[in-house]
Amino acid sequence: MSTTLAIANQKGGVAKTTTVASLGAALAELGHSVLLVDLDPQACLTFSLGIDPEDLELSVHHVLTKGLDATEVIIETDDGVSLLPATIELARAEADLLTRTGREHVITSALEALEDNGVTYDWVLLDCPPSLGVLTVAALTAAHGVLVPLQCETLSHRGVGQLLDTVHDVRRFTNRGLEVWGVLPTLYDGRTNHARTVLETISDTYDLDVIEPPIPKTIKFAEAPAAGRSILATSRSSKGAVAYREVAANLVRRAERPRGSAKKRARG
Repeated sequence: MSTTLAIANQKGGVAKTTTVASLGAALAELGHSVLLVDLDPQACLTFSLGIDPEDLELSVHHVLTKGLDATEVIIETDDGVSLLPATIELARAEADLLTRTGREHVITSALEALEDNGVTYDWVLLDCPPSLGVLTVAALTAAHGVLVPLQCETLSHRGVGQLLDTVHDVRRFTNRGLEVWGVLPTLYDGRTNHARTVLETISDTYDLDVIEPPIPKTIKFAEAPAAGRSILATSRSSKGAVAYREVAANLVRRAERPRGSAKKRARG
């Protein structure tokens, strides 16, 4: 059964795109077919996988707003994952979709059209933009679960409550089956008391599962996009690559659990 997972946090700088690229590569290493969907107009995921957005004539923007078949846009990458790329044109999508009936379902419809064409993936990872706008809501509407990368610093917690409120609304109106899979601690520096304390309090603060292990802070992550590959290719034995492989294996086990068994935070 295909699993669609939205990776979302409206705060920037929490290693969201790094998480999508690294988990995608790790799942591919495990033998899974993977589609990554870049929903950020900054197109950082597209660039980090070795594709220059400025060289693209077609992108996810055309799929979501023009009804183009995704098969005409999907690119195969060197990391063994398929990519539905983004360009700066996606910045117009919010405005284009605002007045459109059923705008919350545009990503769902695009993924269903892929299946109708016989194109299926074990995993679809949605790289949400750093906002709670139309594209993020559409991603949550299309997803089975949402994973929240969270930097292990107190200030990075601000806004998580807003994201969980959005998840609650999506459950009420457009996707009753959406589950919060948990928080993934990122940019973790185990040498500091502060980071360790934040990590220990995340679960109690949000009543959410904490996905293990925490992703360590390392310069290797910054070096990978310059090579157009994920850290699993550029620094295979680094602690960051090892951590993402372990997280991917844990997510596979999580996907095998009956849907509806995750912790859900009720708000309002």
